[in-house]
Amino acid sequence: MGESAILVLIISAVVFSAGGILAGKLLVKSKPSKVKSEAYECGVQTIGKSWVQFNVGYYLFALIFLIFDVELVFLYPWAVAAKQLGWVALIEVIIFLFILFLGFLYAHKKGALRWM
Repeated sequence: MGESAILVLIISAVVFSAGGILAGKLLVKSKPSKVKSEAYECGVQTIGKSWVQFNVGYYLFALIFLIFDVELVFLYPWAVAAKQLGWVALIEVIIFLFILFLGFLYAHKKGALRWM
């Protein structure tokens, strides 16, 4: 049952994705123009080059936020079933949080959390 369900899920995902792309190509008329290919930002005309270099610190800050945000997704099921899981699960979550805390200390030491 498990292998066939995964296979059906993968095939469905590929067919659904490819079908959406194919339907878009067949049903939408494409009329490329210079105006459509310009960079667009909130209705303001672009002045100068549209390719600008961003500080990598913003990217690192966003990645660290994402990592700690996903951590909460893993903690919610544990918090709901904490009484049934017992002491072993508590120790495992403490180890999990300790490893995340070490990652936080590393990011702080490297300056990834320092806002520009």
